[in-house]
Amino acid sequence: MAREKTNTIHPIKAVDVALKLTGTMQNYAWGHDSYIADLQGRDPSGDPEAELWFGAHPSAPSETSQGPLDSVIARDPQAQLGYDGTLPFLVKLLAAAKPLSLQAHPSLEQAGAGFERDNAAGIPLDAPHRNYKDANHKPELLIALTPFRAMAGFRPVAETIELLDAFDLPELAPLEDALARDDVEESERLAHALTLAMKCDATSSVEKRAGELAEREDFIGEAARNLAVIAREYPGDSGLIAAMLLNHVSLNPGEAIFLGAGDLHAYLHGLGVEVMANSDNVLRGGLTEKHIDTDELFSVLRFEVP
Repeated sequence: MAREKTNTIHPIKAVDVALKLTGTMQNYAWGHDSYIADLQGRDPSGDPEAELWFGAHPSAPSETSQGPLDSVIARDPQAQLGYDGTLPFLVKLLAAAKPLSLQAHPSLEQAGAGFERDNAAGIPLDAPHRNYKDANHKPELLIALTPFRAMAGFRPVAETIELLDAFDLPELAPLEDALARDDVEESERLAHALTLAMKCDATSSVEKRAGELAEREDFIGEAARNLAVIAREYPGDSGLIAAMLLNHVSLNPGEAIFLGAGDLHAYLHGLGVEVMANSDNVLRGGLTEKHIDTDELFSVLRFEVP
C-alpha cells in the first residue's frame, strides 16, 4: 500500500525575470582598501571597503532595477519568494584590514526580547547606542577567500593557563587563578576570567611581552603575533586582555568557520564570504569605537569551550 504524502506544496506565481542584485557597500573603518575592488575587477574607491551586502535587510538592502530588494519583496512576497514574506538570509563579502570588535550575537529568543525592549525604550533604529536593530538571530558561516585570521570561542582552559604562564606578568595572575580553580564549574571560571580581563589594566605590559614572544612557532607565538596587532590598532583597550582567552584561528582559502549564538569572536584579517541569518544584531565588548555594552554582551555569551 502506498504511503500517504504529507508534504504540502504551496504554489507561487512565476516571476517574469530574475533580478540582478547590486550589493550595498559598508565603509567601516576596519575595512580593506582593495580586497573587494580586486575581486570585482575595478579600481579601489579610496575608502575602506569593509562589507558588501547582498540581501534585503532594511539597514542596507541590495539594489535592483525595480528598487531596493526589501521593497520589491514587500510589494509581492508570494511571487518573489513563496516564503513567509521575508528573505531569511544575508550574504556578505567581508574584507578586514584590521581587527573587528570583540563581539557576539544573540539567539532568536534573546533578539526578539531585546528588540522589543529597545523599542519600548524609544531608542531609534539608527541610534548608535541601540543594541538590537531587528528581532532576528545571527548565526553565521564565513568561508575564507584569502588566508584569514580570527579569534573564535574560548580556548581550552589548560592552554590559556599555559599562555598566561608564558607571558609571566603579575597583572595577569588573577586571571590564571580564576581559571585554575577546581571547586567551580568551567563556565563560572570562564565568566570570572573574562570579567577580570575586561577590567585588567595591563595592555602596555601585554603588548611589550607579545613582541618578545612573537618569534615562537607554537600556539603561544601565534597568539602573541595577533595580540601585538590588536595592541597596535587599539592601544589601551582591555579587549586585548580578553583576546588571550580565545582560540586564535587561521583559515586557508576554502576553509570555513561557523559562529552560533553566544560565541565570542573577532575577525582579524582577510577576505571571506559570510552567509548568515538576516540580522544586524551585534553586541560588542571591546576593540571598537562603536557602542559597547558589556552587560548585554555577557547576558548572551556561551561560557563553554567548543
